[in-house]
Amino acid sequence: MYQHLRHKKYKQRTRKPDARGQIRNRVSIDDRPGIVDQKIRLGDWEADTVIGKRHKGVLVTLTERVSKLNLVKRVPSKHADVVTKAIITMLKPYQSDLLTITFDNGKEFAFHEKIKKKLNVDTYFAHPYSSWERGLNENHNGLIRQYLPKSQSLDNVTDKEILDIQNRLNQRPRKLLDFKTPDEIYSEMALAA
Repeated sequence: MYQHLRHKKYKQRTRKPDARGQIRNRVSIDDRPGIVDQKIRLGDWEADTVIGKRHKGVLVTLTERVSKLNLVKRVPSKHADVVTKAIITMLKPYQSDLLTITFDNGKEFAFHEKIKKKLNVDTYFAHPYSSWERGLNENHNGLIRQYLPKSQSLDNVTDKEILDIQNRLNQRPRKLLDFKTPDEIYSEMALAA
């Protein structure tokens, strides 16, 4: 009977698994120490990338969970080796206080083991499609978007402009920090440690 209808029955397509593979040796956020969620110690970071208009230009963003300190670096592509190199460069000055980094499941973080080895840090991955598990970093990416809207290509943005945005964010008083700046909180906690 259905063969004579205008809208014939169709076979539902099945989703193919992601051919690019999974990130090797990823450790779930479920295995991350509970103290990270309490936000009482310095050194727990969240990482992400911000993509420009038409995938032109990439920013690597890192946010420290307690002080809300934000690090931003422009990289030429979203390839895992490029992003890994940027993260190592960005966090090297903070290595003495570095404890954990939490990533999303983007392929750009596939070389997390290299970061773990170079910086002597534990790495964890949020659940897929669960951006709220790294909410602080997502919020900071929104703050970056105040200066660099989605409609803007990141190709024309200079490293000086990126550093200026980073400094503005880190010197902005936050209600959450009793109207202190992330720079002040990080400095106070680093000296106390």
